[in-house]
Amino acid sequence: MADRPAHIDPSRFAVHVASPRGFDQAYVREGAGGVPLVCVHGWPESKRIFWKVIEPLAAAGFEVIAPDLRGFGDSAVAPDGFHDVAAHARDVYALVHDVLGHERVVLLGGDLGGPVIQQLALWYPDWVDRMVLFNSPLPYLKDEMSGIDGTRAAREAADYFIRQGTDADVLAAELSTPEMRRRYIATFYSSRFWAHPGTFAGDGEVDFHTEPFGDAAHLRASFGGYASVFSDAARSEPATLARNPHTRTLILFGPSDHVLYPAYDRMAALVFPDHVGPFLLRDCGHFVPWEAPGPLVSGATAFCSDLLAATRG
Repeated sequence: MADRPAHIDPSRFAVHVASPRGFDQAYVREGAGGVPLVCVHGWPESKRIFWKVIEPLAAAGFEVIAPDLRGFGDSAVAPDGFHDVAAHARDVYALVHDVLGHERVVLLGGDLGGPVIQQLALWYPDWVDRMVLFNSPLPYLKDEMSGIDGTRAAREAADYFIRQGTDADVLAAELSTPEMRRRYIATFYSSRFWAHPGTFAGDGEVDFHTEPFGDAAHLRASFGGYASVFSDAARSEPATLARNPHTRTLILFGPSDHVLYPAYDRMAALVFPDHVGPFLLRDCGHFVPWEAPGPLVSGATAFCSDLLAATRG
């Protein structure tokens, strides 16, 4: 691994493991003693999606905590069989609050990580100081959003969502080898146009992000969030996407995203009335920490400048 560039070196950061919820959860923790910043990845991602931003965020004064959600990356598949938003949210809280002992945090996330941090902010409003949110599912506020064009994701991009949510076992069985599983995941970084064109053209970048999905059990577990949309049985408990007037939120949007709502920025501004932005990121799509690491780091640092100053003082 030593010959890999730093941004695609799996061993770049030390990986820790804790088991507060009955399975081994892996996480990276850099900058201990800084402002706790919990970075929650989406699908089809792992903690590796933050590899470009962990070091500069820690240098800015954050204690960066980037876990692998249950069934992703280096974390184990959960023995209770649930891999839904509520289960992920409970896991993150148990890790960061109960194990690491943080009584106040900043949350950062997009894609699946977006609903997870939104749920945490609704469940634990006194724990979540503020959020940095990008390219994430949002609640649909019928009255407020009725006049906004672009509040629905493109239907042609929904085939994977329906298949993973309603036919997960058959799909997983069809992807019968590590190579097939990784090729399937690779399409989300390339031909499905989630990212801005050319983003993952570098040698080894797609391999770096697809490697954790070569394992059959992990790939199948990663479909759990989609299954929970269609089936009550796939939900560990009810989860809620709802308007949040309490949590101050920095809203970022990579508009080259071909899977999310084109009006994500305007929608998010209504969901989070106490917001900064929304800011549109040039030549950026779905994978904001990878595609726009500089703006993400500088934005989060400015957004939390008062917290960072207090920690340094």
